[in-house]
Amino acid sequence: MIEWTAGQLEAATERWVAGWPKTVRLHIAGLGEVLFCHATPQDENEIVTRETPLERAAPMFRDCGAAVAVCGHTHMRFDRMMGSVRVINAGSVGMPFGEAGADWLLLGPDVQPRHTAYDLSAAAARIRASAYPGAEEFAARSVLRPPSEEEMLAAFGR
Repeated sequence: MIEWTAGQLEAATERWVAGWPKTVRLHIAGLGEVLFCHATPQDENEIVTRETPLERAAPMFRDCGAAVAVCGHTHMRFDRMMGSVRVINAGSVGMPFGEAGADWLLLGPDVQPRHTAYDLSAAAARIRASAYPGAEEFAARSVLRPPSEEEMLAAFGR
């Protein structure tokens, strides 16, 4: 599926995406320096959840140079202090674990977690009509009936 997705990009778009930085820093009024990363500042595939022990998680963000870090990767929202850094997982817009719909954050001057419902049946129909490999399973398991956070926490724990 990853190879298929990459194959959908035109060469110019592929070069543009390849040039994106692994992390981005922005100053956000009320929050200060905010670091955005996919999983952790060092590793875009590292697993950090609300249940990751602090002694393992805090060093991942210790030297990020920001008061707040926003990450994703596990698709499950959390907001917790890891040492001196507030680490927030925004959740997921298109593949949430937990309640179906779109999870996102409104940042500044504080952090406002948001959940937006949308027409799940229409989204599933558009996915099924695409050439995406595994479209049926993705529509069913990621859009219409996403796995619970408990299921995913158990899977990530393994």
